[in-house]
Amino acid sequence: MRFLYLLFLFVSLQAVQAQNQFSVEGISYKTALENAKTEGKPVFVMLYADWCPHCNQMKKEVFSDPKVMEFLNKNYVCVWKNIEKEEGIALKNKFKTTSLPSFLFLDSNETLLYALKGEMKTPEFLAEAGYALNPKFQLPNLEKEFLADTGNATKFFNYLNTLKKGKDRTELSIPTHIYLQTKSDEQLISETNWRVIANGVTDINSREFQYVLKHQKEFAAVASQNRVDRKIESIVNELLRPLVDNLDTINYYKQREVAKSIKLQKTDSIVFKYDLTLAERTEKWNFYKKVTLEDTEKLAWNDASFLKEIGQTYLKHIDDKESLKKSISWVQHSLELNDSYDGTLLVSKLYNKIKDKKSALKYAKDAKAIGKEMGWNTKDVDALLAELNSK
Repeated sequence: MRFLYLLFLFVSLQAVQAQNQFSVEGISYKTALENAKTEGKPVFVMLYADWCPHCNQMKKEVFSDPKVMEFLNKNYVCVWKNIEKEEGIALKNKFKTTSLPSFLFLDSNETLLYALKGEMKTPEFLAEAGYALNPKFQLPNLEKEFLADTGNATKFFNYLNTLKKGKDRTELSIPTHIYLQTKSDEQLISETNWRVIANGVTDINSREFQYVLKHQKEFAAVASQNRVDRKIESIVNELLRPLVDNLDTINYYKQREVAKSIKLQKTDSIVFKYDLTLAERTEKWNFYKKVTLEDTEKLAWNDASFLKEIGQTYLKHIDDKESLKKSISWVQHSLELNDSYDGTLLVSKLYNKIKDKKSALKYAKDAKAIGKEMGWNTKDVDALLAELNSK
């Protein structure tokens, strides 16, 4: 009897769990548009990927909730598409989707009414899906109101704040520059217009950003120097990161000169790190050596970890003796900043690479002493000492 009761309980729990799991009917996008016309509803599209943790969390927590699915099915024709399969690929490209998960709210003519991106909790998602039904909050209406009065900050922010819920910052630049064209250079220096620049300006060569560079103190007075610094850094990151991620060396070398033209140490440091990342990923070791020899002491001199990373790269990939000597001085400086076992061992290995056995032995013994004092496993330095003592 007890067995039958436990079996019944197990089956019941499995049934409840199955009801709460994310499961949808896989209709095509074309069918969804046809159904939307027939039923007089907008279309809801979720774009996802199986490897996306935020997508999976939304499926598990939000779209397994019966209240959410009831709301969506009542008010929308729903489509769920994997961006790595057929229609999902086409939809990703059509709507320029770069963030996952992405949620599109469309009319039956494929006009984008509203868009969301990223992971959110059930109450927030339901609230946003509700706003998407209201013509007052939809993008076409907000765009129309803004374009009727392009210098109106309230109408601009109403449009921008809704637009950025589902779009990347680069897509905010068109309305941003339309609004800013209505302002003189002097009018840019206000708290309101700083917010516009901070949120929507992504073009490093634009009038507005160049004006910020030339009037940093004035903008710092209405915002703060920290916020101005962050904007300058973010615009360089937005310029260079996609090129490094895509290994687009031709355009990277062009755009790095644009970033370097800013002539600030903080932006030079960003370019320096992107230079090294791209050189490593493309195995351009001569470029890596050139950049580090020129700028390590200027741009990475107080970063002990970074100095050791550069030293490790020299150990693996750089062979000429004079450059290796330079890398030794960098790692030795890292030890002045922060004495460490791994840094001391690295200096020993670099000396060994240039065949300076005496110096290599000294630093290997120092590393051994540090490891012994800390109670660490010293097999790496033991192997190096055995090699050095056998020569």
